[in-house]
Amino acid sequence: MSLTLEQVQRVAELARIEISDQDALATQSQLNDIFKLIEQMQAVDTTGIEPMAHAQDLAQRLRVDAVTETNRREAFQAVAPETEAGLYLVPKVIE
Repeated sequence: MSLTLEQVQRVAELARIEISDQDALATQSQLNDIFKLIEQMQAVDTTGIEPMAHAQDLAQRLRVDAVTETNRREAFQAVAPETEAGLYLVPKVIE
């Protein structure tokens, strides 16, 4: 697939991008190069190859999901202006 100069200008118009004729020619060339690369990639036989989530086989190191801090809710709420049933009360903002 390749784009014509008119198609590039039409896309620029639809995107509300002002583009000069010289820039449209350069963009046409760049887009056509991208389309050629896509066609080359689609021509490769990938039968039997599993899709990958990442180009490298990596595993994310995760820490143990364990509580490491003590419960300090009462200390924090002791200095709060207003609390009720363990919740912070704030002034109504939206009416």
